[in-house]
Amino acid sequence: ETEPLTSKKDASDCNEGEDCKENGLLVRNPKSALRLVEDGNKVHPSQGDKGEAAQISNATTTTTTTSTTCGAEGQQQLMELEDRETWSKKIDFLLSVIGYAVDLGNVWRFPYICYQNGGGAFLIPYTIMAIFGGIPLFYMELALGQYHRNGCISIWRKICPIFKGIGAAICIIDLYVASYYNTIMAWAFYYLISSFTAELPWTSCTNAWNTGNCTNYFSKDNVSWSLHSVSPAEEFYTRQVLQVHRSNGLDDLGGISWQLTLCLLLIFTIVYFSIWKGVKTSGKVVWVTATFPYIILFILLVRGATLPGAWRGVLYYLKPNWQKLLATEVWVDAAAQIFFSLGPGFGVLLAYASYNKFHNNCYQDALVTSTVNCVTSFVSGFVIFTVLGYMAEMRNEDVSEVAKDTGPSLLFITYAEAIANMPASTFFAIIFFLMLLTLGLDSTFAGLEGVITGVLDEFPHVWSKRRELFVLGLTIVCFLGSLATLTFGGAYVVKLFEEYATGPAVLTVVFLEAVAVAWFYGITQFCNDVKEMVGFTPGWYWRVCWVAISPIFLLFVTCSFLSNPPELRLFDYSYPYWTTVVGYCIGTSSIICIPIYMVYRLIVTPGTLKERILKSITPETATEIPFGDIRMNAV
Repeated sequence: ETEPLTSKKDASDCNEGEDCKENGLLVRNPKSALRLVEDGNKVHPSQGDKGEAAQISNATTTTTTTSTTCGAEGQQQLMELEDRETWSKKIDFLLSVIGYAVDLGNVWRFPYICYQNGGGAFLIPYTIMAIFGGIPLFYMELALGQYHRNGCISIWRKICPIFKGIGAAICIIDLYVASYYNTIMAWAFYYLISSFTAELPWTSCTNAWNTGNCTNYFSKDNVSWSLHSVSPAEEFYTRQVLQVHRSNGLDDLGGISWQLTLCLLLIFTIVYFSIWKGVKTSGKVVWVTATFPYIILFILLVRGATLPGAWRGVLYYLKPNWQKLLATEVWVDAAAQIFFSLGPGFGVLLAYASYNKFHNNCYQDALVTSTVNCVTSFVSGFVIFTVLGYMAEMRNEDVSEVAKDTGPSLLFITYAEAIANMPASTFFAIIFFLMLLTLGLDSTFAGLEGVITGVLDEFPHVWSKRRELFVLGLTIVCFLGSLATLTFGGAYVVKLFEEYATGPAVLTVVFLEAVAVAWFYGITQFCNDVKEMVGFTPGWYWRVCWVAISPIFLLFVTCSFLSNPPELRLFDYSYPYWTTVVGYCIGTSSIICIPIYMVYRLIVTPGTLKERILKSITPETATEIPFGDIRMNAV
């Protein structure tokens, strides 16, 4: 064990019954294991020891199978492990994870949910849910990916094979997300291009897309605001960018917007050339896409704080309403927000961590990145609400009237309108929508990398040398899958996918993942794995969270969502009842892979039902652990 495997000793010089080295890797000689079995079979137990002898025989037979695998398939796996790409620098990994976790939702979803659920009082359930639910799950996925060094599909061979369908479900969910998430970036890109003018196009009512209801209350003339009045920013968003007036709803989406199609094509082109070579290239791109938003957030925060009326927005954002803490939906919103903000369950953390060095301190990484993510959400609230306070001051209205818009409308209508009426509006519009683009890009890099790593690790003999071709095919599929969201009624499709295609499906996936790791793979084994990497065993707090609290946390959010499905409404369109059925069908289409694979696994596994179940929940592939210059198998 002390002799380096890189020595010049002939790799083929191995005596019968001894371990040998091939291609710089430690390979177990199958003959030695076979001799153990033969010797074990020579034992003649007494009548009372026959049961124990049978168990010994079974155990040695398993050793034979494992050892034989090490001689052939195991050697191939070890060689692939040696060639596995790793991050160029530790900071590349951290920036990639931060860029993935900090996305558009941090800018629009957290501020809205915070003021809707009690302002400053909401920080209490948010923090509790982060400590006992979000961060433990985040840490668990980083540790799993780093230890087993596999993507979301093949990793289950080393944990609990019967749950392998989770990997397929994750890939389908990621494709759903890619089909609508990038369309929102296409909207931001359209705004960015439109911002390169002396006068921003959403500041006046004299454009071709404006209607008679367009009312510009920022004009110097005295303007009366009626019930039917619409701001120029809202008409630009709904009638020029989305063109929803040319669609009658989900049953009549209308044609495809060629402007948005070109924007989305350019976005996917940027995405392809950022991830086609692997994490060594994407790890360099995130130096821009992950850090640039923080520079812009700081500039916008300083600018917002100097606006008249900014204090009104901050007061509305943070003023605590303690009565809200007694409402169940506040705790559900807090749990959902921290979960979707940190982002376990999309295969991204498994993929990114799998490219780490084995002894990387993933515990420290989990705490740093999750803390940065939560602080970013909190600071983004100040960026948004200082401007909303300014809007309320200009309109002479209450902040609650100004802050009615939710979701993307908060950015593309309310915030865009506020920027348009600031000094140096063109500059602030350009950097704001550039920030939205960069926030979305690294999240897209991450989502697609989760699929790419999962498929390439599962089918290395097919795609390992053809990564560029596979990534090209994947981006084309995602682009074609986005066509429905590029129609005149595409905003309705985006809303449907956002609410149903990912929410309950991802919650179910992570719940099963937590159960599989803590209860089937074993919390003791998992903690030993973590100790192998970082040098210390996770404490009782982490164990209790992984075994009980985090699964209960996920079950609580999932049941709350299913028992009270959201009533969807966008602009003046109320979603008909059948869209709820369609939404649940879309969500079920991904998680159905899990029970289907379980049934398939039990059918193809030989033996009695009990033997099939035991084989299906027992890891079938060893995990290779670095031990000095030797890679040993953890069986």
